[in-house]
Amino acid sequence: MFNILICDDEADIRTSLKIYLTSEGYSVQEACDGAQALAAIKNGDKIDLILMDIMMPVMNGIEAMVKIREISTVPIILLSAKSEDSDIIVGLNVGADDYITKPFNSVEVMARVKALLRRALSPAHGHSDTLVNGGIEIDNRTKSVTVDGNEVSLTPKEYEILHFFMEHPGEVFPPKDIYRLVWENDPYGAENTVTVHIRHLREKIEINPAEPRYIKVSWGHGYKMEKID
Repeated sequence: MFNILICDDEADIRTSLKIYLTSEGYSVQEACDGAQALAAIKNGDKIDLILMDIMMPVMNGIEAMVKIREISTVPIILLSAKSEDSDIIVGLNVGADDYITKPFNSVEVMARVKALLRRALSPAHGHSDTLVNGGIEIDNRTKSVTVDGNEVSLTPKEYEILHFFMEHPGEVFPPKDIYRLVWENDPYGAENTVTVHIRHLREKIEINPAEPRYIKVSWGHGYKMEKID
């Protein structure tokens, strides 16, 4: 059974999310602020995904996520108000995998949660165990990535994006198609999310992210993984 941590200072929101999640068979743990969420990770609690509010007392969601990312790659979905667009970008920059804008409904919440858990935690079906392109090697059994022999730590979503590109070398994909295929969700308004994740991925796999060797832009069309022997 997957265990999901709901971190929000509003009890009504925690209750609503708990109803959605438990009705689908998930186990739920609650936190009232970012400090409690961080403590749960540090304590070694079995947490498979975090739903993290941005605006909270004691420690907000962004601060908590920065500290969590220092010790864990647990998938994180941000919960944000429409007025917090700039905070969403910051959150994606520091390691969030996705976000949901309030007010949300049960269908959207469950679609995002199921897609992220399926892609990040379940074994890939019908994929090669090992993918190699140039100096990059992915072992899909262990979800490990090495670049020029050095192991690279990726968030679950960064891993999925890289795996997707490695499976389709040389093919160009618009951001909306990347979101639809990797996040497995409606790509409306998702271009910024894809752009931020690819920028972070480049920072981890490229020698010079400003002049990428692997993930390149096809101007006016999208992104592609350069095929390198």
